[in-house]
Amino acid sequence: MFLQGRVATSDNTPIPNDVLVERICNNKVRQQLYTSSNGDFSMQLGSKADTFLDATAEPTSQSGGAGKDPVIGIPRSELRNCELRASTAGFHTSVIDLVALDAFGSNVDLGVIVVQRSAKIKGTTLSAIPYQAPKDARRAYEKGLDAERKANFASAQKYFETAVGIYPKYAIAWFQLGNVLQKENQKEAARTVFIRATTIDNRFLPPYLSLASMAFEEGNWPVLLALTDHILNLDPLNHAAVTAFIVDLDPLNCADAYFYNAVANYKLNKTEDAEKSALKAEHIALPVRFPQLHLLLSEIFARKNDYATAISELKTYLELAPNATNEDQVRAQLAKLEKLNGSLKTSEKADHM
Repeated sequence: MFLQGRVATSDNTPIPNDVLVERICNNKVRQQLYTSSNGDFSMQLGSKADTFLDATAEPTSQSGGAGKDPVIGIPRSELRNCELRASTAGFHTSVIDLVALDAFGSNVDLGVIVVQRSAKIKGTTLSAIPYQAPKDARRAYEKGLDAERKANFASAQKYFETAVGIYPKYAIAWFQLGNVLQKENQKEAARTVFIRATTIDNRFLPPYLSLASMAFEEGNWPVLLALTDHILNLDPLNHAAVTAFIVDLDPLNCADAYFYNAVANYKLNKTEDAEKSALKAEHIALPVRFPQLHLLLSEIFARKNDYATAISELKTYLELAPNATNEDQVRAQLAKLEKLNGSLKTSEKADHM
């Protein structure tokens, strides 16, 4: 079964080269793909790519069964809880509800999904630099994207290197080159390329997030804090606007930025700032994606002697990650907090007597 359609802009301008189409069921990303250069897409349900982003999802069955479509083996009830989301940098995310999806057809034409250009935000809008690239550079960049989608990373690297060679100010091409180098396990080369992208355009956020991910893995908290502060504080008078812009890039990446910022602040003993960023990440993210947020929040509230809230956060974590490898440690911490909370309540009662 194929879901087919096309993504177009509301102002009839050409779509960007990195429009992402995702199928989300019950708040879980089940499948994603990029559109072609003209916006067309065709998503095969029940394919090997299905559910590849969701480790907790049950794999689809190709044999069919009671209550399932014999072609794709996906429960019809699940399809009724699905939606299709199209997103790309600089545009508001567009969502289509699949509740009326005909589960019996082999090809379903969803028509045109229209994405609307975001209003420009001071300090956060993408510059015109990528659109000033010569045609040869843009062509090489597009070929690089195509090769990367096909997991042909060696070819993708060559195309992106060609693009930045023709147009050295091509920040997004530098960023994509860094992504490919990471996939080829060339970490330091990727870091150098990401830094190069930030020096070209400090309003282009993706390379900052990639560098933040590296700093997080290395436990370099001061660098992590500086990088995420840059992402989140481009417009200090309008945090909501900054958030909206980052969500246009990728809502999960937006939550990443707040989560990394929370961890950095916590490790540097800035508890209040850590709490604010962690709560923001929790608000933005799909909960199942970031169960570790609740571990962090539990630590934050425990540090503030708010044991009741810390206990609640740990219980939420265990609900979202029932098979977590650290379950024993979390339950031990839960028992410790419950004991502390009991002692606190006893002390408070004694104070009131």
